[in-house]
Amino acid sequence: MSAKLGCNVRGLNKKAASAPKAVARTVKAAAASGEVPDMGKRNVMNLLLVGAIGLPATSLVGGYAYFFVPPSAGGGGAGQPAKDKNGNDVKSKEWLKTHLAGDRTLSQGLKGDATYIIVKDDGTIENYGLNAVCTHLGCVVPWNKAENKFKCPCHGSQYNNEGKVIRGPAPLSLALAHANINEADVVVFSPWTETDFRTGLEPWWK
Repeated sequence: MSAKLGCNVRGLNKKAASAPKAVARTVKAAAASGEVPDMGKRNVMNLLLVGAIGLPATSLVGGYAYFFVPPSAGGGGAGQPAKDKNGNDVKSKEWLKTHLAGDRTLSQGLKGDATYIIVKDDGTIENYGLNAVCTHLGCVVPWNKAENKFKCPCHGSQYNNEGKVIRGPAPLSLALAHANINEADVVVFSPWTETDFRTGLEPWWK
């Protein structure tokens, strides 16, 4: 009896030791097949995918990684102050010192979603922001400055510099948010409920 019990224990220990390897194989298989994990795992996959397109690990930790942390507070009726990668309010004058014409950089926006602040050609902040969540399966879409468009690393969807979808499988354009500067010089996002100027249609995200 004791010998049989000992064999069972050794068998369980062997299975436990091999579990991490099995998990690693599963993750690799999912990545190879192009499958996107459920919402609970998708944030981790987003980080891996963003890293895969050339961002150094330090940039992930200091930049994109921030946008996968749940926000500490939601926006009120007056709008949601944009937050930078350190969780501080984005002040337009300070922001524009380091973000030049044509820049599109992530901030934390409405409902904690990663949202691009856009700098216009005249060096001022555009009056709308772009929700960075891909309309296909929810990956965060990086800005490709060299090609002047947004390219999703998950399944290849593309959006022009205004966030309008130009290549599938994403079915819809990136969601818009109003971006205004308040009396404290803070960039504030508020819901966009009017017609989508890019398509002439009612906003799908309402």
